[in-house]
Amino acid sequence: MLDRIRIVLIGTSHPGNIGGTARAMHNMGLADLALVAPRCEPLTSDTISRASGADHIVHGARRVETLEQAVADCTLVVGASARSRTLPWPMITPRALGSRLSDELSGAESRVALVFGREDSGLSNAELQRCHAHVHIPTNPDFSSLNLAAAVQVLAYECRLAWLAQQDEEEGAEAEPHQPLASHEELEHYFAHLERTLITIGFHDPSLPRQLMARLRRFTLKARPERMELNILRGILTATEKQAVRTQVEQRYDADDSDTPTP
Repeated sequence: MLDRIRIVLIGTSHPGNIGGTARAMHNMGLADLALVAPRCEPLTSDTISRASGADHIVHGARRVETLEQAVADCTLVVGASARSRTLPWPMITPRALGSRLSDELSGAESRVALVFGREDSGLSNAELQRCHAHVHIPTNPDFSSLNLAAAVQVLAYECRLAWLAQQDEEEGAEAEPHQPLASHEELEHYFAHLERTLITIGFHDPSLPRQLMARLRRFTLKARPERMELNILRGILTATEKQAVRTQVEQRYDADDSDTPTP
């Protein structure tokens, strides 16, 4: 999924911001960078320094002259907008953007572009109107200006969260299927077995119940145990009962032996 998300920078004026963007992308597993009509030389010592080891992304970036060229093969184009516009346009949060990615990239040919504008003026209205939706990072309204690389980092982070969620879902689908839950009858047999065992080991006195079994019932029913889990618990109870009986026999034998007079 991450390999089909493209970061598009339009009219970047500072090479350090290109390097910082490459670093932010590499941090989150993104690698597709497109530079639209940059107003600076993209590859400088400042770029390399700010990239901090992610300069391969800058070296591999595509340089084009128009936004249309940068997103021609994309099925979803989202523009990062810091200002409200006079023309209403679908506006989403970074988190909402992340939640859309799995569906948007479900097709093999699908590709998403996240478009960022100039450091001083952002995206023009014409550029924003070429986007399917606008994403707005809800910053402090008293100090809303974000560095370009920082804005890329926020959206790249949401992309990575969406990818991790997708990985978890796929791993869950491949995991062992859930075992059937224990039936009411099986649970009742378990509770009877549990009470018998607790009496055997002296933990439960039926004449002074103190709501013990009621509390254990509530605890167990709240857990919704699977049949396999209940079988394990009953196996433990059986082993406990056997050990308790064995201990009682040994204690009785020792007591009888001590009562035998010494010749």
